[in-house]
Amino acid sequence: MPDLHTFIAGLPKAELHVHHVGSASPRIVAELAARHPDSKVPTDPEALADYFTFRDFAHFIEVYLSVVDLIRDAEDVRLLTYEVARDMARQSIRYAELTVTPFSSVSRGIPDVAFVEAIEDARRAAEADLGVVLRWCFDIPGEAGLQSAEETARIAVDLKPDGLVSFGLGGPEVGVPRPQFKPYFDRAIAAGLHSVPHAGETTGPETIWDALHHLRAERIGHGTSAVKDPRLLEHLAEHRIPLEVCPTSNIATRAVEDLERHPVKEMSRAGVLVTINSDDPPMFGTDLNTEYEVAARLLKLDERGLAGLAKNAVEASFLDEPAKAKLAAEIDGYTDAWLR
Repeated sequence: MPDLHTFIAGLPKAELHVHHVGSASPRIVAELAARHPDSKVPTDPEALADYFTFRDFAHFIEVYLSVVDLIRDAEDVRLLTYEVARDMARQSIRYAELTVTPFSSVSRGIPDVAFVEAIEDARRAAEADLGVVLRWCFDIPGEAGLQSAEETARIAVDLKPDGLVSFGLGGPEVGVPRPQFKPYFDRAIAAGLHSVPHAGETTGPETIWDALHHLRAERIGHGTSAVKDPRLLEHLAEHRIPLEVCPTSNIATRAVEDLERHPVKEMSRAGVLVTINSDDPPMFGTDLNTEYEVAARLLKLDERGLAGLAKNAVEASFLDEPAKAKLAAEIDGYTDAWLR
């Protein structure tokens, strides 16, 4: 594993399931908390480890939203976005589709245009300064109801920043059925955006079927429960519908009991296009490199296998074909040089 650790650190990677606010490092969270002393979020980076210990998924959402509440103006948004890209660059991440929830910030008083301008300014700077290409998935926070869906669709369709490529749905699944969001996904898809809802993380495979049938999902966020339905696994494999798998996140939120029982092994054996992602990395005490190490152990992968996993993410991404070919070639070139 020491050699694999070094290999993974330099392996060019793409990440497809990682949340904007959830990627804030302890340093940035503590800095924002100090700027907003009315928040209950600790201002000591070391104390954040205890704060980010979750009892269950509902508690995770509660803590997550307390961090969201620290993002109160466009300067906060720009700072967060650029610093997330800086952390990605340290991990050899070349491309990321960052899940952004504009409703959470706009509903707290940041003007929608200012919010979009802040993430776009950070996106352009990150590519120029750090070599990290960012794209956006605008995400409905399911716990906020249909008002949030309407507002997210409006911002996505009316403002449609250059970096926006997809439309998603996150938050709790229990008590938040997927079909009710169909009109909003229809609008986003008509505007040229891809459909990438979360589904089957804390509910059964029927939620994934709903995402496929009603929301026309092209990728599934998490999809943990897909292994409970052999017909669904077969459908995902046959139609090459990727799963955005986040192993450590699933343990932290208690969606999966322990890593040894993580369904990624069954997904892979079934021929499903599996991508590995970090979700909300600092909150879960992880990063994408660590998740690749977890995947290497669970799937018994060597360097070639890990390179194949990295290329899965490239294939499943919404990069154009020349950019996919370029990044895949970089992965192959790095791997060939390593193994010489």
